[in-house]
Amino acid sequence: MAILDKHAILEKNVTLLAIFAFLVVTIGGIVQIAPLFWLENTIEDVEGMRPYTPLELTGRDIYVREGCYVCHSQMIRPMRDEVERYGHYSLAAESQYDHPFQWGSKRTGPDLARVGGRYSDEWHVDHLRSPQSVVPESVMPKYGFLEDRMIDGKYIQDVMATHRLVGVPYSEEMLENAKADFAAQADPDADTDGLLERYGDKVQIRNFDGQAGISEADALIAYLQMLGTLVDFSTFTPDASR
Repeated sequence: MAILDKHAILEKNVTLLAIFAFLVVTIGGIVQIAPLFWLENTIEDVEGMRPYTPLELTGRDIYVREGCYVCHSQMIRPMRDEVERYGHYSLAAESQYDHPFQWGSKRTGPDLARVGGRYSDEWHVDHLRSPQSVVPESVMPKYGFLEDRMIDGKYIQDVMATHRLVGVPYSEEMLENAKADFAAQADPDADTDGLLERYGDKVQIRNFDGQAGISEADALIAYLQMLGTLVDFSTFTPDASR
């Protein structure tokens, strides 16, 4: 009871309570933050990860603009039910080039962290046009208008340069060829050797929405088809020190 009686002194003295609360928060903060100064990198390097291509980055911006993150998460937690439904749990490295990250906090719709390659381009086109035509119970609104919005990547170099300012490792060569790479990824007949050399052989190259020109639907589908495909989890071994 003696300790509780002394605690009453803090409860009755606002200034003393504030001082001790500050000390507790300070000590807790130091315990959590200080160890990070002895780590060279807080994110484990994972083979296969790369920055977004210009077309994928544009698709990601459309994803954010349309508020897709409100109903879809991109964070598979290491729980049996989630791993069995969606695939391998999400790695921090998979979000290292996201500004802001797209983990989400609600799942009105399914998690999209491993949606890449799960459905065909045609399925995505139909789903954007009329979600209920492929998923009858869906409450997702229609996004068919994205097919009518043509884009040319006019500002993609500036967007990539901005991302480089916050740590995304876009090289000068990537920036100089941004607009060309933007167009090449959506054109299966284009010269894509430079694109593949800069971003790797896992870049998916094709006319994503099946129509002439590059639309916002092309960019969004290119982004969705990339999600979860960069890391080969059949050979991935987590770092035991993390």
